[in-house]
Amino acid sequence: MTSTSGELYDDIYYTSRDGLRLHARKYAAPSGAPPARPVLCLAGLTRNGRDFHDLAVSLSRHPASPRTVYTLDYRGRGQSDFDPDWRNYSLPVEMLDVLDFVTMTGLADAAFIGTSRGGLITMLIAAAQPTAIGVAVLNDIGPVIEHEGLTRISSYVGRMPLPISWDDAARMARDLNRRQFPSLSDDVWAELARQWYNEKTRKPAAGYDPNIGKALSILDGPMPTLWPQFEALKRVPLLVLRGENSDILTAATVDEMRRRHPAMATATVEQQGHAPLLKDTPTIETIRHFLSATDVSAQSAAAVSAY
Repeated sequence: MTSTSGELYDDIYYTSRDGLRLHARKYAAPSGAPPARPVLCLAGLTRNGRDFHDLAVSLSRHPASPRTVYTLDYRGRGQSDFDPDWRNYSLPVEMLDVLDFVTMTGLADAAFIGTSRGGLITMLIAAAQPTAIGVAVLNDIGPVIEHEGLTRISSYVGRMPLPISWDDAARMARDLNRRQFPSLSDDVWAELARQWYNEKTRKPAAGYDPNIGKALSILDGPMPTLWPQFEALKRVPLLVLRGENSDILTAATVDEMRRRHPAMATATVEQQGHAPLLKDTPTIETIRHFLSATDVSAQSAAAVSAY
């Protein structure tokens, strides 16, 4: 593992078990901060750890309850190596990459925040290695993925031309997503373009391997449900965020999730679709308050068990 230091975060590079160089960021809580559960952020299908920058800065620098946050770039995304075999862009392989990072950093009982695909990986880890997860936040994802939304995503992943400028990148991001996010300003679209694309010679470069589209195209019909994996999260506090305009996670699925996990907390992110951007103050504060409350609960339980 290697790392480089920055003002807000450190870049971490580590090697996957099949030899790829993978990237993560560490947003460290200030030295001397009171103990708080660390956070591991897992992004969506074609996204990367930059999606969590605003959330990670807010959580790690909060004056009352700072906590260390890690954000990952899966293989083929962000600053991680692209995989020469597109078949490895699969949930089982990516789950192993995440678990290797957990082992390398010594994370245990962490708070997992999973957006879309990251939430699927979180559910798989809950079933495969339960002690890794102490708290979970699922961002616009559940055990049932709506076919309409999956079809929409499949229609463009790996099929879009590369923008010729950053203005073009912002326009493309807006045109592709404005039905899901009708109220975003041009400045926010420009910021999202910088998150979603890499930069090369001061111009937009692919932020993900287009071959991820091949892995998605082999799906035939609706994805299988993940209710057994979801129920593995019943042992931990859980917050589910749903975008008001989401075509991936329905309100009916959230209701069934709550029936199976009665202690689950929920929040709807207004005027956003799949998946909520985790940039607005109300949503960030919802997550922060949830994590702080689970810290208090864990400390209380530890105090009781000590007697």
